[in-house]
This record gives sequence, structure tokens and C-alpha cells, in this order.
Amino acid sequence: MSRRGGWLGPSAALVGAAAAGGALALAAGARQWQRESDRLVGELGRGEPGLGGRLRFEGFAGLPPPVERYLRLALAEGQPLIAGATVRQQGTFRGREGGDPAAGWAPFTAVQRFTASPPGFVWDARIRMGPLVAVRVRDGYVHGRASMRGAVAALIPVVSAADGPALRAGALQRWLAEAVWLPTALLPGAGVSWSAVDDYHALATATDGPTSVSLQFEFGPGGEIVAARAPGRPRAGKDGRFTPTPWGGRYHGHERHDGMLVPTEAEVFWVVNGREEPYYRGRNETIGYTFTNEEGLP
Repeated sequence: MSRRGGWLGPSAALVGAAAAGGALALAAGARQWQRESDRLVGELGRGEPGLGGRLRFEGFAGLPPPVERYLRLALAEGQPLIAGATVRQQGTFRGREGGDPAAGWAPFTAVQRFTASPPGFVWDARIRMGPLVAVRVRDGYVHGRASMRGAVAALIPVVSAADGPALRAGALQRWLAEAVWLPTALLPGAGVSWSAVDDYHALATATDGPTSVSLQFEFGPGGEIVAARAPGRPRAGKDGRFTPTPWGGRYHGHERHDGMLVPTEAEVFWVVNGREEPYYRGRNETIGYTFTNEEGLP
């Protein structure tokens, strides 16, 4: 899920050029892209030990009431804690804003790998722009460093952002929003702290080294998390500069996986000029977990 708006429009104009590059060039680009993705995933897996042991509900004392209700709903007493997850997704992605809200959507598939402690992820997606050529997009947050890259056919760059404080903050906010898929990462003491707002909202703050971000989560009447919002998430403009912009997402289709209640569908949007501009609508087709042992190791 890119933090830049409007880049799929120029990408579509490059599809013909990429296709003309020939099968050998396309294959070489795909191999190089996969090597870089594999390298990041390998680094992601070399994490520090997280929380060990098993979940105990007595640790919930003092949490805001909607957070305690959610954790008791989503998790089970005595279950192991999540070390990481692999999620396979499909859906539609929109790279252009304004105009017809139904236009500009392209189908995508993605594989996303997570770690719970330290927080991290690598999202590797293919967004189909035509029958032969896709835009490859990779977002990452690995050991406190963020990266973002998009390229037509994995060859022709259309978006690239170097690690820096704004990109790190945006990536950590994304991890926090998607931690609903690995809910033991939202436990007190697991790197996320909670502050009360009201009966259906609470503020979650994640800190990783010098980077600290917050999101306000909304809880449904049954206790499940149904939405998350930030008044300002770093968003890259056409000039490459980041501007804090209202951002949020909604969660649907809650199901139990390995005994834990997690949403399977999400819609993500920016708020531009007071109007929600969705850019991601996806479904988690599969999710596989690794769990920690008593020492906090996978």
C-alpha cells in the first residue's frame, strides 16, 4: 500500500514500453526483484526475542474497557504469542485520486510477511496494468528502516522513497494498523501502549527505537476492531516531499485463525480536501503464523 498518490496513471503509459523490452529483460527484472524481496524477508526474520510464555488475562488490568473487551474476544487464555505471520492477499488498488471514484482500480495479488517483535513487514505486490505487464510494488519496514519501491514489470521505476524519519513513521503506522492480523502484538507489554478515549475508541501507540506513532482504533458493539484512523500520516507528493495527511482504514469479515479472531478484508483511504479517497481494497486469502516459545524465540 503505497504512500504516494497518482503514480499508477503514469505507469499505465509505460506498459507498452515494458512489453517491448523483450522476454529476457522481463525475466531478468523479475529475478532481480525477487532476490531483493528475499533479502529483505531474510533480514526481517533475524529479529530479537519477543515476549515469551503464554497469554494470561490478568495482564489486562488497567486497559481501556474497549481494548480489554477486544482482547478477550480475539484471544484465548493460555495461547502462545505470535512471532510472525505470512499473509497472501488479493484485491484492487487505485493509484489515481479525484474524478470518478469507481475508476482507476486495478487488480492485485500480494504476499506480506510480518514480525511482531521488533515490528516489521515486507509487502510484495503485483498490480496488473494489462494482460502481459504488471507493476511490482514493495513496501518494507525492517529493523527500524523503511523502504518503498514500484516498477513497471520490475524494470521501469515509477516510485521510490529512501529511508528517513517520515517514511519510517508512515511504515510503522501501517504496521500498527495491520497488527489486527497478529493480535497478540497488540497486548500490553508487547510494544504497544493504550490510552482511553471512550466506550468505542482507544488510542494505540507503537514505539520502535526513535520512531513513535499512534492510531485511534474503533471497536464495534461486539468488541471487534472495525476501523483505525490517524489525523496525520506522512504522504509523499509528486515532488517527493512528505505531508501529514488524514488516513484510515476499515476492517470487515472477521474470522478465527488458529483460535484468534482477525479481520479478513480491509479498505484503506486518504482524506484529501475533506473527502475520503480509497486506494486499497483487499482480502487476506490465507494467513499462517509462527509462534514464540517460552524464551520469546520463534
